[in-house]
This record gives sequence, C-alpha cells and structure tokens, in this order.
Amino acid sequence: MENTWENEIEIQIKDRISRAEKILVGLGEEWKKDQERHVEKYYELLNHIIKEKDYFIVTLNTDGMIFKTGLDEKRIAAPCGNIHWYQCEAGCTKDIWEEEEAGVLNMVCPHCKKRLTPNTAECENYIEEGYLPQWKAYTEWLSRTLNKELLVLEMGAGFKYPSVMRWPFEKTVFFNKKAFLCRVGEKFYQISEEMGEKGLGICENSLNFLMKVGK
Repeated sequence: MENTWENEIEIQIKDRISRAEKILVGLGEEWKKDQERHVEKYYELLNHIIKEKDYFIVTLNTDGMIFKTGLDEKRIAAPCGNIHWYQCEAGCTKDIWEEEEAGVLNMVCPHCKKRLTPNTAECENYIEEGYLPQWKAYTEWLSRTLNKELLVLEMGAGFKYPSVMRWPFEKTVFFNKKAFLCRVGEKFYQISEEMGEKGLGICENSLNFLMKVGK
C-alpha cells in the first residue's frame, strides 16, 4: 500500500509540473555538495524537468554549484551568497570580488587592508549587494505569477532561514488561488494547516524524490 501511495504522489507531481504555467523552486541544505553525494547530476535532472517552463529558483546554498549547471543564471537568486565571491571582512566597502580577483589582491581589501572573506550570510558584516540584482528579478517574476497555475517546489530546506523561503512560499501559495506547494525533505517537510489542500508535505530526501519524478 505504501508503494502505491508513493507512486500516486509521484504521478500527481509529474502532472502538476506538466500543467504548471510557472514553477518556483526552492533549494535547501539537502542540495549542498558534500563528500558523500555529488549534486551535479541532480541539478542537470532539475534542468531537464523544468527547462521548458517559466521558472525561477531560490537557493539557500552558498557553494555555487548551481551556477555550473545548465540552469539559466538569470532565473536564479542566491540570497545567502556565494563562497566564490569575496568581500571585506570588516564591511568597509560594498565592493565584491570574484575568486580570481581576490587572488590577485592576495585576499586583502584594497581599501582598508583587512582580510577578504567569502561573501556569504555567515559573514558578520555580510554585504548583500551581490545577490540583490537577482533578488529584484525574482520579486518581479513572482509578481507575474498571480492567478497563474503556479507550482512551488520546496526541496530539502530546513529552518535556518525560514524568512527567505519557507514562510514566503506558504504566503505566496495561500494568496494565489491557482498555486500549489509541494514541500519535500527528510526532516522539515511539514506544511501549515492553512495550506489545506493547496499543499503537500513529503517525508523523503528531496534528491531521491526528484530522481523518481524525473524518470
């Protein structure tokens, strides 16, 4: 019976992907590259699934892997930053340097001579200018989803930054009569009661789930 239910869920999500006019994808910690699992093939699979759709992706990961895939960089927002971008650890300037430029500078800020550090939300003086242009593109895209068949796929996100993805995604679906939220994850797959039949929580590793849906 359990396998039958799982198959029905996979079929339902495939159908929703097929019918969706717009797809919003949220990628959490389960998509972080580590020694046990290389995520490149999953990004490629995600691209295969949504490339013909009007999509946008919000990622909480800072490893920059998503930018090395076939996914359109103009449709990606990384509000937590990128370890391949660098900033002054003291935050003396809003300047941000790419990895090669930081190397030329010997990892030293040319303005105050403090150390350069990865431009991520983990930095005490996080410079947000790096992701803001794409965040603006995301909010503009989101404004065009009202009254559209919108599928929100939130995959593998925890509670480290719920105000970036988890809560806004639920709000978006709640106010859009044609939207549906699919939240997949090993730990934090639950959806709020307010979602009712407009949301579905799936207790499974999001990478494994995507592999099944992409068959």
